[in-house]
Amino acid sequence: MTSTPPPAPAPARDRRALAAACTTVVLWASAFVSIRSAGEAYSPGALALGRLLAGTLVLGAILLVRREGLPGRGAWPGIAGSGLLWFGLYMVVLNWGEREVDAGTAAMVVNTGPLLIALLSAGLLGEGLPRRLLAGMAVSFAGAAVVGVSLSGEEGASVLGVLLCLLAAVAYAGGVVAQKPALRHGSALQVTTFGCLTGTVACLPFAGTLVSEAAAAPVPATLNMVYLGVFPTALAFTTWAYALARTTAGRMGATTYAVPALVVLMSWVLLDEIPAPLAVGGGVLCLAGVALSRSRAGRASGPGRT
Repeated sequence: MTSTPPPAPAPARDRRALAAACTTVVLWASAFVSIRSAGEAYSPGALALGRLLAGTLVLGAILLVRREGLPGRGAWPGIAGSGLLWFGLYMVVLNWGEREVDAGTAAMVVNTGPLLIALLSAGLLGEGLPRRLLAGMAVSFAGAAVVGVSLSGEEGASVLGVLLCLLAAVAYAGGVVAQKPALRHGSALQVTTFGCLTGTVACLPFAGTLVSEAAAAPVPATLNMVYLGVFPTALAFTTWAYALARTTAGRMGATTYAVPALVVLMSWVLLDEIPAPLAVGGGVLCLAGVALSRSRAGRASGPGRT
């Protein structure tokens, strides 16, 4: 038997949690680029199911190799809640909503999610609402709104699309708040794997559509769907859960405000879409707000404190 290594010092744990959060943010930002390709060939439900199937297979294989087994009984309510809300409902309605509204409108509406996370975690998890967190989120939300305006097309946003994006934000927030207590009873890998499996089962009614669309889809679209499952889902949701277990839900939610800034940068580098000055300014605001929300007043506190 191998001996269990001693726990890492608090500063090392903080750095690892920050690295995990950064990995998540970068991969989630890359998902917006991949969804553009996959979404042209796959309908919202089929795309969600294909992405979740790929993610579940990868996560399940890693879980077997690591021999982590099943999480504790106390983790299952949170796994079920996050699986149904975040892995299932969120992915389907977001894919659908982005077909009804332009990317800018979708970004603005979905970015109400971190605000909802902060409010729900304060009320349900007793995390509190530190002033720096609220100030940082306000700055980041303003930046996300600026990025959204810069990306908005001339076509009007449909009421259905806005409602779908709002539902996606609510599902995202509810899933995060449900997942946080589960991480006290299971590892990040366990909670993510079985949450992804729950979402996959919930999306099985789209299986027939996925099979028929996969037969006709171009190879790049299918590869992008697999990429979404392996990296922005399997890897990014695991690194998210790892970081979430070591900080508050409110601060983790605020971290995702860096996503719009990275989307602008990736679109510039990968798609040769030169960002407007307004988008650059909004991205800078997003990053400044994230830095403010994750800063700590006074002496540093331990992991999980604000």
